[in-house]
Amino acid sequence: MSSNTDTSVLDFEKTIFEIESKIESMKYIAKDEDIDVSQEVQRLQSKLDRHMRHIYSHLTPWQKALVARHQQRPHCLDYINALIEDFTLLCGDRTFADDEAMVGGIGRFKGVSVVVLGQEKGHDIESRIKYNFGMAKPEGYRKAQRLMDMADKFNLPVLAFVDTSGAFPGVDAEARGQAEAIAASIQKCLQIRVPIISVVIGEGGSGGAIAIATANRVLMLEHSIYSVISPEGCASILWRSADKVKEATEALKLTAQDLRKLGVIDEIISEPLGGAHRNRELTIERVGDAILKHLKEMLGQNGEELKKRRTEKFLRMGRHLAESN
Repeated sequence: MSSNTDTSVLDFEKTIFEIESKIESMKYIAKDEDIDVSQEVQRLQSKLDRHMRHIYSHLTPWQKALVARHQQRPHCLDYINALIEDFTLLCGDRTFADDEAMVGGIGRFKGVSVVVLGQEKGHDIESRIKYNFGMAKPEGYRKAQRLMDMADKFNLPVLAFVDTSGAFPGVDAEARGQAEAIAASIQKCLQIRVPIISVVIGEGGSGGAIAIATANRVLMLEHSIYSVISPEGCASILWRSADKVKEATEALKLTAQDLRKLGVIDEIISEPLGGAHRNRELTIERVGDAILKHLKEMLGQNGEELKKRRTEKFLRMGRHLAESN
């Protein structure tokens, strides 16, 4: 378990951080002065595990949203670098430009040739600016469509890593047809005849997420979120106040647990104790195992049947939600 020693400690993690700091200090002193502190370290480690287990089993929806946005969570390129062999980045929408917020390319996953899509947020200021904080513009969604067409032509499964607060809301994006590009991307997901597996690894925000998450199987990490609008956006519209963000988060039913009950997603992937940001390697391994399980179930299935089942899944979801309201 890695220690969270950066400045991005969440409010409800402060006690955890304090215990971790004590453990690290004791180890440092013991190394420097040749003192045996193993028993005390073991006691503190047990206390830390109990404390984390209690906190993370009782997270509120807003706290889950904060964990989903944690800057140290593994992002799209982390998963690609760890899980996809011989990855070749493909750029451009062949119309306007290349959108770096939408990563796409081809590679091999566990020996299976695949097309990979995903939103990349970046880990620091420089990379976040480069990737526009994971908020794609129309050219990003048109790139995704181009790559899905390629996947369909060469019978390659599509793997999508979803992590965005939403599509870019700027004037330039709207001028180039943001809404149409998202709608066309959703439509493309429903048209292709290859398996599509999407994993919400952090934030799944609005149409920006569903544009690449209209999949045969939609998976979510335990502490990720997926909703039609951000909590802040919801609070500003319904309550006209940022102070109501916690109430908005509760009302949106955006946690993996809520969405599994509603039948919106197919599986919850458990995170390491303390969240994905505390053990990135184990998180990526678990995501890879989950993808492989679902991919094996769909490989070799008839393309038209895959397409039909995917369409029926979302139509059934819409009917169910309409009836429940």
